[in-house]
Amino acid sequence: MPSVDCTADSVIASNYEDWLRKGIHVITPNKKANSGPLYEYLRLRALQRQSYTHYFYEATVGAGLPIISTLRGLLETGDRILQIEGIFSGTLSYIFNNFKDGRAFSEVVAEARDEGYTEPDPRDNLSGIDVARKVIILARESGLKLELSDIPVENLVPEPLRGSSSAEEFMQQLPKFDEELTEILKDAESSGEVLRYLGVVDVSNEKGVVELRRYKKDHPFAQLSGSDNIIAFTTRRYRNQPLIVRGPGAGAQVTAGGKFNDILRLASYLGAPS
Repeated sequence: MPSVDCTADSVIASNYEDWLRKGIHVITPNKKANSGPLYEYLRLRALQRQSYTHYFYEATVGAGLPIISTLRGLLETGDRILQIEGIFSGTLSYIFNNFKDGRAFSEVVAEARDEGYTEPDPRDNLSGIDVARKVIILARESGLKLELSDIPVENLVPEPLRGSSSAEEFMQQLPKFDEELTEILKDAESSGEVLRYLGVVDVSNEKGVVELRRYKKDHPFAQLSGSDNIIAFTTRRYRNQPLIVRGPGAGAQVTAGGKFNDILRLASYLGAPS
């Protein structure tokens, strides 16, 4: 019988070891266990192998998109990962897809919040920590032994507002800080470029980063719409033309689809007819 953790709670994730030790399979979109302290992650994976249980977490990166399974498929067939880069946040994808045509950054953030694309406090999205957790998960899947603290993160929350007492106060004050990002956008547009918020796993150099980057308008990362995610795998096999996975990376339906796929995979492994 599996345990399906649908939370983002670190306390619940701390129970995975005990569940696996007792022979309970774990399926989860919760990023906390796989992006927590490295020694705990390594201990969890070793225990999972020793206990002959299954631990599935496809939806931790990209919701229902086949990101983890694609990475594993590449590694298991003998490919060598060189770099993984992508737009891993549906929220920040939506924001930067709409931050154009003279619109203020604060206006777009407010719109994203009203449409339900952000957390109740948008600072949780703009801080970049969620993207960093996804970068760490993919880095560890690729064989890198990195801590979350090893990932430099460009925080889009203006420093004076990081201590705002409430989300409402943050939103009220955010327009005062529009000018800096507006100048960055204007500079990019003058060069025929767009802004995108990226997570990168540089496997060759054993590092990762989360930051705002500029791309020419004909680049695949510049051609997104809505809240789509896009992830590019550069490998020994796909060196000249990266393997790209693109589609909705957030939302209840697609996340549920990712979890349900893991449940069906577990059933298949346990002997259910295909």
